[in-house]
Amino acid sequence: MLDQIHLLAAVSVLGVLEQAYFSLQVIYARRTYGISPPKISGPPEFERVFRAQANCSEYFPIFLAVLWQAGLFFHQGLTAALGLLYLYSRYRYFVGYKASSSGRLAPMYFSAGVLWILIGLAAVGILHFLLFHYVGLNVLLFISL
Repeated sequence: MLDQIHLLAAVSVLGVLEQAYFSLQVIYARRTYGISPPKISGPPEFERVFRAQANCSEYFPIFLAVLWQAGLFFHQGLTAALGLLYLYSRYRYFVGYKASSSGRLAPMYFSAGVLWILIGLAAVGILHFLLFHYVGLNVLLFISL
């Protein structure tokens, strides 16, 4: 079974490490700008770092859920590759937002597109499983025609 999930597990761990990196960036920004918790406002440079980390954290559970669903029900390799692409685009989002609020836009749209592709793959995979398991219908045969 592990050979069917090892790529998904690796991407998940990379995602957790990325989230930890983003959190550390907030800590460093707090120290740099003298913003003690629980305050979340300050200079625009601090607020951009804080919002970038918060936004990435808000999407992370969605990413993990669809990563695993698409990987288990559709294809582990393709899903893991898309997961890496998503993580890279979120890193670019963070770096872009840290520099300027407009710098976040292109990576944000790109990562949203990758997320929607993962959602689509998960939905197709789950639909195929349900139809095959309960009805005996192989949807993938119709797609390949």
